[in-house]
Amino acid sequence: MSHTLIIGLGNPILTDDGVGVQVARAVEDALPPHLRDEVRVTEAAVGGLRLMEMMAGYRRVILIDAMLGPDPAGTLRRLTLPELETISPTQHSASAHDASLITALEAGRRMGLPLPDDIVIYAIAAENVVDFGEQPTPAVAQAIPRAVEAVINEIVHSS
Repeated sequence: MSHTLIIGLGNPILTDDGVGVQVARAVEDALPPHLRDEVRVTEAAVGGLRLMEMMAGYRRVILIDAMLGPDPAGTLRRLTLPELETISPTQHSASAHDASLITALEAGRRMGLPLPDDIVIYAIAAENVVDFGEQPTPAVAQAIPRAVEAVINEIVHSS
């Protein structure tokens, strides 16, 4: 299996929904040179089965996404898959038109796909994911540097 895949999830023209993409782009710019060959950074606006397919062949995946829920806007949470199962899903890990990420991963494993055992989600509580706009709300924008630092630390300390 390859090394690490970072996926920034979201739609960059829907205000806070694009925060995962913005964080992923900033992480890519901030990656230490010695890790650039080991880490692939990409972005996506998919969930469930398509997201699971993107993960095939990687040892570790870090997802970054907006999350709707009870936390104040801008709250950054680090979640594992079991924790994701117990709370509201992030914006792109579940869809009414697709299987949830948890279900898709279970199906992929049953089919024998080479899926990572190490999957971490960095979720940023969103305020607005419906209005068109390329800039996040102020609270979410303030969370971006913290999220970038957290993802970089995750990569550096587990490499």
